[in-house]
Amino acid sequence: MTSEQHDLKTHDDLATAPRRGAFRTADIRSGFLVFLIALPLCLGIALASGFPPVAGVLTAIIGGVLVSLLGSAPLTIKGPAAGLIVIALGAVQELGGGDLAVGYRRALAVGVVAAVIQIVFALCRVATVGIAMSPSVVHGMLAAIGVIIISKQAHVALGVKPESKETLGLIAEIPHSVANANPRILLLGALGLLVMFGMPLIKARWARAVPAPLVVLAVTVPVALWFHVGVPHDYRFMTTTYHLGPEFLVRLPGTLLDAVAFPDFSAILTGTSLKYVVMFALIGTIESTLTVLAVDSMDPEKRSSDLNRDLLALGGGNLVSALVGGLPMISEIVRSRANIDAGATSRWSNFSHGAFLLLFVALAPGLLQTIPLAVLAAMLVYTGTRLASPREFAHAGEVGLDQLALFLTTLFVTLATDLLMGVAAGLALKIVLHLVRGVPPVAFLRPRAEAVRTGGVLNVRIPNAAVFTALLPLRRTVNGAEEGVTDVVVDVSDATLVDHTFLSGLATMSREWRATLTLRGLDDLVPVSAHPQATRRRRRA
Repeated sequence: MTSEQHDLKTHDDLATAPRRGAFRTADIRSGFLVFLIALPLCLGIALASGFPPVAGVLTAIIGGVLVSLLGSAPLTIKGPAAGLIVIALGAVQELGGGDLAVGYRRALAVGVVAAVIQIVFALCRVATVGIAMSPSVVHGMLAAIGVIIISKQAHVALGVKPESKETLGLIAEIPHSVANANPRILLLGALGLLVMFGMPLIKARWARAVPAPLVVLAVTVPVALWFHVGVPHDYRFMTTTYHLGPEFLVRLPGTLLDAVAFPDFSAILTGTSLKYVVMFALIGTIESTLTVLAVDSMDPEKRSSDLNRDLLALGGGNLVSALVGGLPMISEIVRSRANIDAGATSRWSNFSHGAFLLLFVALAPGLLQTIPLAVLAAMLVYTGTRLASPREFAHAGEVGLDQLALFLTTLFVTLATDLLMGVAAGLALKIVLHLVRGVPPVAFLRPRAEAVRTGGVLNVRIPNAAVFTALLPLRRTVNGAEEGVTDVVVDVSDATLVDHTFLSGLATMSREWRATLTLRGLDDLVPVSAHPQATRRRRRA
């Protein structure tokens, strides 16, 4: 394979921003579109997390109005995300010991401490650690989250309460729940799934312009009103009697002030609390950082966000959210992508989306209470299938059998234990595979990036092995010498191995640099697959 080259340029925000009035109009328009997408998802994510439904909206309001003012990345949308559902629900259930109200307030205390840790991470300028995470481990973690979401929300969409509490047991119970589904609730959930899966298949321009979650509500809420779901009553279908009532609809407090809840720190020093503090802080930081990098790559103006400043703003938003009863937030990729597609140009789009949510909840809370829980569950099942899509398995296999092994290990260990153990197992396997392939331990313990500058050319040699641990020294070296540098040559000629994480992280980091990147030495290494970012090993003599 020939050496890779990237023309990498960034632009100053002030130099490229449109006139103030122009971008404000575009940002209000895009913020309104994102608000329409975010509203039902925030309610559903909160319910799936064991939090009151309004907590998700409260989080999105803070993530939009406050975090954008604190200096977050310009085009990212901050709010609750499906990727943290499993952590939040686990915290509520384990810390409450069966009492969800107690678990909720203790989970808020965990959120406060995790937010403080995120702020410390930002002040210590370690936000970029996420760059060194193995993509296969991250995707395995997200696939596991998708499976867990499906296992829990499928029963809600069917109108049945399962007996099992564990993921594998919940999956095994799905056929029983299908056989015993409440027919009218099943119809609402099925309509939601039909719209969510069907809308992307429609090629017409209007289908791309109208958010699928909004269409779901437009279709299902009138049907729920026709069924009188909010009025307690029984009905017969075939030979069986079923019940409907307000428990199948979203329930909200009278006002946002009534929704405010305060943390309970009585169990914060227990091992369970500390475990969830670590998971919220680490996984939330990594997910958010990777999202910011992905959104920057989609920015039409090719701006590079300050990752540490964004993390500082995120940590501040999470601190306020946890103190008043909200979910943890991250930079959310789906809403951020919709934000860019709608023409957003600055952080005011995120601000607008939060402001619209605030206005809607303040002025029309009654409308939210006509939304069936089964419909929100259907949206989350759709999200879960996207996270655990067969394409994710196929992609890991295309990159290499080693990446498939990392993906599957993270997935199955997470399903069997929890997210922290799953990620740890994936990373441990990665290190073991590297050691077996001849990577010296010094490459993990003392990773180096040796730089020599000649005029505008910065030559950076990676000794021993170009693995994930070398990414952070490489980034520090290049960023520290970037002034006047026009070409960056990364030399892996002496490396025993160049791994997938290094190649993927290098491509991501290079978008921040104002220089042309040349990767030298790959031709002397043997790729484990035909994928351009597959792991490469030194040819045997």
